[in-house]
Amino acid sequence: MVSASHNSRIKPRSLRPGDKVGIVAPASNVKRRMLETGCDGLRRAGYEPFYFESILDRDLYFAGSAERRARELEDMFVRDDIRAIVCARGGYGSNYLPLTIDPRKIVSHPKILVGYSDITTLVCCIADSANFVTFHGPMVAKDFAVADGVDLDSWQNAVGGAEEWRIAEGSGARPLLAGQAEGILYGGCLSMLVASLGTQHEIRTAGTILFVEDVATKPYQIDRMLMQLKLAGKLKDVRGMVFGEMLDCRQSPGQDYTLEEVILRIVEDLRIPVAFGLRSGHVSRANITLPIGVRARLTVEDSVELRILEAATVKG
Repeated sequence: MVSASHNSRIKPRSLRPGDKVGIVAPASNVKRRMLETGCDGLRRAGYEPFYFESILDRDLYFAGSAERRARELEDMFVRDDIRAIVCARGGYGSNYLPLTIDPRKIVSHPKILVGYSDITTLVCCIADSANFVTFHGPMVAKDFAVADGVDLDSWQNAVGGAEEWRIAEGSGARPLLAGQAEGILYGGCLSMLVASLGTQHEIRTAGTILFVEDVATKPYQIDRMLMQLKLAGKLKDVRGMVFGEMLDCRQSPGQDYTLEEVILRIVEDLRIPVAFGLRSGHVSRANITLPIGVRARLTVEDSVELRILEAATVKG
């Protein structure tokens, strides 16, 4: 896809009640029951879900071939009746798509794209290459399919075009290193961010408030991946960091150290504000939607506030 910078992001149109939401499966295969349950969740939220029947295809552990997944994503971007695109699930396989999709079909049809986990590959790649604002947030067959799976306030603020809003009380975030910083909100699943290094879609972290999360990853593995980012120079110009809930990221139930201690050993010398525990991505409940590519201010004091400083979508 074409190259772009953090500047002058293209903002997709806002999502409104009654709009049609296209559902895609760019990675692992999807079970119909969870897909339909998630569609019911979208309907309760006020939207009309739509998907192609081929979304249920299987090829090994993928949701069909890379070509099928690429055409599905392209078609959802091109269709005039689709207002937003929400991924069904993550798993593995999104890294096949950047070399398979036709970039002209993406860049000429800016739309809301939402996902996390393996979808971080697409969220960051399209944010960087197509210069779109994208969204790290709830997925259909995961969060929309369960009770209290979606944080509706952040969802509506992010996709609905709120001019300025905040994520603070109730987000799960707590202080690690105090300070205040402004930058471009960016990031996603740590494993996927690291996997981009050395590729033509390597993450662009300079000037960012970097959000990082993962699941069921041992502390030494988190250490190794953060050190890889550091050694690759990807933390050098980061202005602030926010870690996710980091579910089940432990060596053993009885380990005598915390993941926070592991993280501090790596980031303390960066002299930037750092928070831990924000509930976005792999979460226990109420998945918070984060707009990727917008200006944000991180304040870490006795509590944590992440303030989104501009609308992520445009009305119309």
